[in-house]
Amino acid sequence: MMTLTRFGVREWGSALVVALILWSGCYALIRCGHPVAGWSLAAFVALVLFAFCAFFRNPVRTIPSDPLAVTSPADGVVRDITYLDSFEQFPEGVKTVRIGIFLSVLNVHVNRTPVAMQVLSKHYRPGEYLDARNPDAGKRNEAMTIAGVATERDNFPVAVRQISGAIARRIVCPDCVGAKFAKGYVYGMIKFGSRTELYLPADQVKVLVNVGDAVKGGESILAEIVSQGETK
Repeated sequence: MMTLTRFGVREWGSALVVALILWSGCYALIRCGHPVAGWSLAAFVALVLFAFCAFFRNPVRTIPSDPLAVTSPADGVVRDITYLDSFEQFPEGVKTVRIGIFLSVLNVHVNRTPVAMQVLSKHYRPGEYLDARNPDAGKRNEAMTIAGVATERDNFPVAVRQISGAIARRIVCPDCVGAKFAKGYVYGMIKFGSRTELYLPADQVKVLVNVGDAVKGGESILAEIVSQGETK
C-alpha cells in the first residue's frame, strides 16, 4: 500500500492544477480534429503526473517491534560507515558511529525516526549543494539535524542529519523539539536526490549493515543496541 506524504501537498496540488489545464488543452485538440496530438499530450501529462506522485510517495512499512533494533532513517544505499571520536550533538566524550545513506531521485524521500525517541534539539547548517555522493557533501552541504535520546533505553543518544544534494535543495523538517516519536515515524523529507546520516553511540550498538547495502526507511535494521562494551 502506498500513500502520498503530507510534505508534498502543496507541490502535488500545483501539479494537479497544471495537469487539469493541460488535459483541457488535450480535449480541445481532439475536438478540433487533432486526436493524435491530443492523446499524445494527454499521455505525456499522465506520465509526468505519475512520476511526480512516485516522488512524493510514502509507502506503508512494517516497523520492527524489537526496541533494540535501530532502523534506517531513509531509503537508499549505505554509502559509508565511519567511526568518530565525538559528535557535536552528543555528550562530550561519546564515541560515535555515523552511517551515511545516499538517496537517488528514484528513492522514497521521507525521513523516519530510527528508534522511539524524544527530540531535544534541532540544528540548521547553511552550506553548499555538492552532489550527495561527493565525500565532502556531509561536511559542506546544507543540513538539518535532529538530536535526542531513545525513550526505551537510558542514556542512548541518537541523531539524524538531512543533507541537501546537487538537485535536492529543500529540506523539510517541521519544528519538533520536545516531541516524542515512535520508531519509524515520518518526521520530514528531503526533496529530490540527497543524503541522510544516522549518528549512534559506537560503544552501545552493533552495526549490522555494510557499505553498498540497499536499505528501506523504517524497515531495514541498521544496528542493534547492546550493553556498553559488547559491540564486538
